[in-house]
Amino acid sequence: MSKKLSLVLFLGVINFSFAQTKSLQPTTGLNFPFVDLVNSTGGGIVFPLQLLFILTIITLSPAFLVLMTSFLRIAIVLDFIRRALSLQQSPPNQLIMGLALFLTLFTMWPTFNIIYKDAYVPLKDSKIGFNEFYDRGIAPLRNFMYKQMSNSKHEEIRLFMSISNYSRPKNFSEVPTHVLIASFVLHELKVAFKMGILIFLPFIVIDIIVAAVLMAMGMIMLPPVMISLPFKLMLFVMVDGWTLITSGLVKSFM
Repeated sequence: MSKKLSLVLFLGVINFSFAQTKSLQPTTGLNFPFVDLVNSTGGGIVFPLQLLFILTIITLSPAFLVLMTSFLRIAIVLDFIRRALSLQQSPPNQLIMGLALFLTLFTMWPTFNIIYKDAYVPLKDSKIGFNEFYDRGIAPLRNFMYKQMSNSKHEEIRLFMSISNYSRPKNFSEVPTHVLIASFVLHELKVAFKMGILIFLPFIVIDIIVAAVLMAMGMIMLPPVMISLPFKLMLFVMVDGWTLITSGLVKSFM
């Protein structure tokens, strides 16, 4: 008897849940900023594919932030500072990434402002389609990446064009976007490591001096890093290191 009663209750709960689900289904399309989830005829909802498209954009947005903006160089240089000072977990990774994100917003704000005015606002007002929105939105980012590589005479672009077996472009507009992104990432890595060398040099000198003094005193078993750390921090604070690094990073994109 108890088994039959349990089965009846179970089927009743399933039936009630199904009825509630049908009653809660939306009758109109979801209102995203520039994505229409109702087809042009109004008869059906193309929800799964467009939801997948939206989730894909949200998932890949951190990668776009890293690969197409100033975030890559800033994050690497800030991490080099911590390593040069022989600090393991201070400042923590969350703080470094947060500072890198805010510095990225400061350096990329003019570019983002152009994208907002020339691409997003017309799309929101239904004056342009999604294809034109992409063309207008990617153009400022392409200009930013190309401008940053001007100091290296665009050697990275020539490298990836040859790897991809593309013919030599006559002008900047003929460079494919994926080639430009890969070239920009390689250039940012090179610049960040060059800045890292300049950051490491004074602290390496301190490590060498401390190690030599400890060797002369016969204190071989004492780790030099333990003694040199206060001197590194003292030097970094005396020269106002955070201000110098921050201003240097921001000016390197101008």
